[in-house]
Amino acid sequence: MSTASPLSLTDSDNPLVEGLERLPVHPTSLVVFGATGDLAHRKLLPALYNLAHEGQLPERFEMIGVGRRDQEHEDFRDAVTDSIQRYSRRKPDESVLTGLLADTRYVQGDFDDDAVYAELDRTLREFDEQAGRRLDRVFYLSTAPEFFPLIAGKLGEAGLDSVPDARTRIVIEKPFGYDLDSARKLNVQLLQVFDESQIYRIDHYLGKETVQNLMALRFANALFEPVWNRNYIDQVQITAAEDIGIGGRAGYYEHSGALRDLVQNHMLQLLALIAMEPPTAFTADRLRDEKLKVLEAIVPPTVEEVRQMTVRGQYGPGVVGGEKVPGYREEAGVAEDSRTATYAALRLHVSNWRWAGVPFYLRTGKRLARKLTEIAVILKPIPHLALQSSGSVGIQANQLVFTVQPDEGVSVSIGAKIPGTRMRIRPVNMEFRYGTAFLSESPEAYERLILDAMRGDATLFTRNDEIEALWGIIDPILEAWSGDTESEIPTYAAGSAGPEQADQLTDGGRVWRRL
Repeated sequence: MSTASPLSLTDSDNPLVEGLERLPVHPTSLVVFGATGDLAHRKLLPALYNLAHEGQLPERFEMIGVGRRDQEHEDFRDAVTDSIQRYSRRKPDESVLTGLLADTRYVQGDFDDDAVYAELDRTLREFDEQAGRRLDRVFYLSTAPEFFPLIAGKLGEAGLDSVPDARTRIVIEKPFGYDLDSARKLNVQLLQVFDESQIYRIDHYLGKETVQNLMALRFANALFEPVWNRNYIDQVQITAAEDIGIGGRAGYYEHSGALRDLVQNHMLQLLALIAMEPPTAFTADRLRDEKLKVLEAIVPPTVEEVRQMTVRGQYGPGVVGGEKVPGYREEAGVAEDSRTATYAALRLHVSNWRWAGVPFYLRTGKRLARKLTEIAVILKPIPHLALQSSGSVGIQANQLVFTVQPDEGVSVSIGAKIPGTRMRIRPVNMEFRYGTAFLSESPEAYERLILDAMRGDATLFTRNDEIEALWGIIDPILEAWSGDTESEIPTYAAGSAGPEQADQLTDGGRVWRRL
């Protein structure tokens, strides 16, 4: 039996067994659509190898890749081996690789071709016969989003949406919809074929160790919960900064922009985890119920309020890492008059008893000063500066900072006396880092999420009503930005902290944390 964190329990598919940390992973056939794509080769296939290396895959595990590229089974195995050698966090072991890929198959064809699904059905039945039992089936859609409803529909037509004496699940990558209407339509299309308990909408941020540690820190330590409210917390800042540009992704990014790319999914999920009430049990639906309450408590800005509550920007030429880089409109594939936002900052409020009056600031952008994803919970300043004296650096508000990447960990800033004969105060940090505390490398997010999908544990996946609540917050902003064709989009130099206009969002003397 494989085990993991006791915080993740089972969903309605699997009854909770008291005394077990995790239920075992049942024998499974994993079908990866888009198996020749970049995501599969950089993330999914190395994650599967790492799980095999750790002995966490079930004893009976089979894999089928589906793609449009014309190649034989052996060619696909060679490509998988190459990807694992290049991108795995562990040095490949020949015996583990051999065991993982021994019977791996490849099915070639277009996703709308009925012959693909007939061949899938034949191969899955062959795996069942070899195992002497029905294997659970997981269909992972690592494809462009326009193929999600097509593949789901074809699976239903072929009778692959369910199988007697085994469980069938479908994993959907982001982006899940383009706006609220398209997300609702996609939900309807999927639910015509699969039950909600079979659908796993993935957000890889939720699989990161530090994100999961948000729950552990809040609910396993009496130190924090008493101050986790409007009486003690002044503000929350969530930052997802990248120092890279768009690379060769202009086709995607021109239709996405910063708001859809990161805010609608990753960043609002982080906000929900920070602000939610303690669930009565750490089961998938109880946890997601509490996140949904937070999302529904965020009053979306009206189109008229968007100008006061949001700032967008676009990077221009600048210097990053000592090298000159082009502006966004100079990138290959980007229109010369593009109005796509590469930077987005928002001020949101959670209108409930715990958080009334506490601003939540969110910012994300490309080509910023450095790569950083963090959540900073900033407490209110102390009411009386009795210890202030000449030579103090200054008594600053205590901060609890969760660093999601690049260096996963948690730090708490406190005021401490500078050694000497005078009472001089300066802030110091108490830090916890995963690498040094546990002397091991944190697993990749996809490792945890793939394993949970095979287990039937939906705790770290997004439910259909969550998806619609997330889009409901973002839709008015998208509408206002797309409807404003006259205003000049602020630009910021590549390598900077973003447009100066973002400073106007932080009211009441508050300022953004330094990038």
